[in-house]
Amino acid sequence: MDLTRRDFHFGLITAAATLPSLAAAQSPAGDAAILARVDPELREGARMILSRPLPDPLTPDAVRAIRRTLPPAPSPLPPPAAAVERRVAPGIAGSPPVGVIVINRKSGTPPRPAILHIHGGGMILGRVADTIVASQRLAEELDCVVVEADYRLSPETPFPGPLDDCHSALVWLHAHAAELGVDARRIAVMGESAGGGLAAMLAIAARDRRTVPLCYQLLIYPMLDDRTGSTRAVPPFIGTIGWNAAANRFGWTSFLGRPAGSVQVPTGAVPARVDDLRGLPPAFIGVGSLDLFVGEDIAYATRLIDAGVATQLHVTPGAYHGFDGIAPKARVAIAFTTAWKGALRAAFAASA
Repeated sequence: MDLTRRDFHFGLITAAATLPSLAAAQSPAGDAAILARVDPELREGARMILSRPLPDPLTPDAVRAIRRTLPPAPSPLPPPAAAVERRVAPGIAGSPPVGVIVINRKSGTPPRPAILHIHGGGMILGRVADTIVASQRLAEELDCVVVEADYRLSPETPFPGPLDDCHSALVWLHAHAAELGVDARRIAVMGESAGGGLAAMLAIAARDRRTVPLCYQLLIYPMLDDRTGSTRAVPPFIGTIGWNAAANRFGWTSFLGRPAGSVQVPTGAVPARVDDLRGLPPAFIGVGSLDLFVGEDIAYATRLIDAGVATQLHVTPGAYHGFDGIAPKARVAIAFTTAWKGALRAAFAASA
């Protein structure tokens, strides 16, 4: 199992395993029924996740315990791998500066495309350091610059803090494009899970604030709708492996500063509740058919298409949340990764 990209998916299940008093595993019969729906190549990873469930209930104290027990982040790859630089972007008025990590900056070369990458973690977990190695490899593969946004987490920092941090990083990237060797016309946003939700929010914010013209939004199993698992139920076999309905309610409640599924939420905080999606950058949305987010992701892709936004939707049968990071060598994971990388290459080429 390749765990190079130790994002929050692996970190969650590893840390949760150290909290046995807070978690109870599925019954063998329940596991068997769930696993029967999983792609055969993904079942080993699914068994591991089911044996190490999230704390129940998920509370602020449990979140802090998970953060304390996460394994050390992998060290960045040494030269000749893409160089890693730590910089600071000014925060929005009243907000602190935002740490950014610049990967693969080169001088004396023609301007190249760039990705602002936002890590996942359910709005409550995740570390930018865990994504550096994967972003080094992606930057080299696509010959681009990757900038990581080190945004603040909830519940300590609710909306709009995390979004403002990501927006500050994006504005900084655009303003420093020449220095970074970036083509300002070819900047994309990308994220997984909560990072995908923040990337979608950021695309909307950049449009509404008229700040940075984005060429693409790459949303990997994005967290888009606070109503999933709160006021909108999902079938019992969906969202049972890894991130589940209870965790989703807690994550959104922490982020919104009010109960998930409330009648009213802050403007711009929930992509699925934004009325007008016109004028957003082209999008790729990828998700597994057993992921808690599959329904909301398909619905959002449909709304983007209806709004005239060029959108590619990729649904992987028998796949759960974070499957590509848990079993990256599985056939369906390779196909999934190939699809989104191809979409990003095409977007960069079309914007050249």
